[in-house]
Amino acid sequence: MRFTDMVVPGYGQVTTRTYNGTLPGPTLRMRGGDSLRLTHVNGLPPNPPHTTDDAHAPHPANSFNLHTHGLHVSPSEQADNVLREFMPLTEDEVAARVAEPRYETVIHVPDDHPAGTYWYHPHLHGATAEQVVGGMAGVIIIEGDVDDVPEIRAAADIVVCISELKFKDGRVPAFTSGNWVTGVASTFTVNGTVNPTLTLRPGEVQRWRLVGATAFTALPLQVTSTTSGGDGLPLHQIAQDGVTFGVPRTQSVVELGMGNRADVLIRGGTPGTYELRAASVSGPLMTIQVTGDPVEPPMELPASLPQGRPFLDEADITHPGADREVLFHADPNVFPGAFPNAYRMLGTHATPAADPTGDLTRDPAYGLFDPGHINHTLPLGTVERWTIRTDETIPARSHPFHLHTNQVLLTHRNGQRLDPPVWHDTIALAGGRPGQTATFLVRYEDFTGDTYAHCHQLHHGDLGMMQTVRYTELPEPAQPQPGPQTRPGGR
Repeated sequence: MRFTDMVVPGYGQVTTRTYNGTLPGPTLRMRGGDSLRLTHVNGLPPNPPHTTDDAHAPHPANSFNLHTHGLHVSPSEQADNVLREFMPLTEDEVAARVAEPRYETVIHVPDDHPAGTYWYHPHLHGATAEQVVGGMAGVIIIEGDVDDVPEIRAAADIVVCISELKFKDGRVPAFTSGNWVTGVASTFTVNGTVNPTLTLRPGEVQRWRLVGATAFTALPLQVTSTTSGGDGLPLHQIAQDGVTFGVPRTQSVVELGMGNRADVLIRGGTPGTYELRAASVSGPLMTIQVTGDPVEPPMELPASLPQGRPFLDEADITHPGADREVLFHADPNVFPGAFPNAYRMLGTHATPAADPTGDLTRDPAYGLFDPGHINHTLPLGTVERWTIRTDETIPARSHPFHLHTNQVLLTHRNGQRLDPPVWHDTIALAGGRPGQTATFLVRYEDFTGDTYAHCHQLHHGDLGMMQTVRYTELPEPAQPQPGPQTRPGGR
């Protein structure tokens, strides 16, 4: 990980933090049962002095760690441990010519891990947004059963990693104020290029692994025709957030919140020019040329797929009535200085207020991330129901909910049951009047340790919209105690 001078095709010369000098970072392919072993060399400059103890201000921009977003792996020790810090050299160590520090990550992928598309990015609290919008992200692919479906095996396997970058004068400007997000225009790239061109033959089917590696912008994706009145190309979605559907779902728009992934099959139709677009982005993300000799007969789409995870049901809930609730809420002008707004996660396990009897909208602690506080203790083997919502009134202000380590089964949106439900690791929640709500079921499985639940609008997470969850072993049931011992015929 270093600052790299590079050309972003379609944008120009930039200097930015990268993995291995590329944007995005290398795609990592594994199978269930594999172990991922990485050495992280921190070649970034020393961190500037952090002049405040405020946990809700960005810092330190040249330290990082690794989060394997969506993988069901251990959050502890040297695995997907977002509480670690991979620090650069200090100024004194640079002067003494100390070797660049190295940090090890070892992640064991369970044998039965769902095959699908995941991604990785740094996740050090206070530095995540600035690093991701510079391009520090990459794709993880777990290969497995779905890849052996004949129609999918015959399709070209194409990663479509959509990054949202924030460059000004060829650099990511320092995260120095609360309006940093809106003050710098976003540049969107696909696989490191602004609006690349992909070729698709009529009748050809390709598998696109759509990755929403964005920090601030949700992407309602569709493929439109550049011909006035021309039909676009439907997207046949086969997976959400790495978990395969039982059957493909054909739709004109696939919604990607910040951090979501979707695997889709797309088949070339009438020759011509098409564009991958999102209503939230002014220009095309990618151009598709349908051209060349038609594939005869046209390639087939699969009729069924190996379901990536079995569904849960309300009957599986371990403690009925003990639901968890999260409310994403922002209070303006709570703090002095450049970061005045309080980005809170309220609900049943909010971080306690500094003054419970005072004005909670002005409270400097209530609902804000506290690294010393455990918000949720989650025993392995239990199934629980969460309801999450936002009270934002502006639809564009989204607060995606992301729970580390365990996938969640989305059962309801805005009170309406989904049929079938959909597995997620990140659930987008748009604002409005009212803001959106979602209900999900989750089983805590396999791994203990401390990790996060947070808003995946990464600016908000860095400023306090995050909670600590602790996965624990299920307590042993109390054993019955023997009664008083007596002798036969006596006391």
